[in-house]
Amino acid sequence: MRAGTLLRHARRRAGLSQRQLAAAAGVPQSTVGRIETGHLNPTLENLRHLLRAAGADLELSPITGADEDRSLIRDRLQMSPAARAALAIREARVAARLVPRNA
Repeated sequence: MRAGTLLRHARRRAGLSQRQLAAAAGVPQSTVGRIETGHLNPTLENLRHLLRAAGADLELSPITGADEDRSLIRDRLQMSPAARAALAIREARVAARLVPRNA
C-alpha cells in the first residue's frame, strides 16, 4: 500500500480532516494533502509521525505465502481427484493415530 493511501485510511478512520490531522501532527495541511495525492513521498519517520497523530502506527507482518514450498501443491494437482481423495483419507488416518483418544 502506498504511503498516501495508508495515511488517508488512517486519517478517515480517525474521523479527521486533513487540516485537523496536520494541526495534530504540527505540519502544514498542504503536506498532508500532497502525501495523500502521491505528490510527496514522506520518509518512514515522517509517515509514522503522521500516522500516530491519527491514532495509528506501522506494523510489520510477514507476507502471506512468501516462504511456502508449493511443490506439494503442484504434485497434488497432477493427481486425479480420486487419487487425491485416497491420499487425504490415508493422511487423516495417520493423523488420527497421532492424537490421543482423550484429547
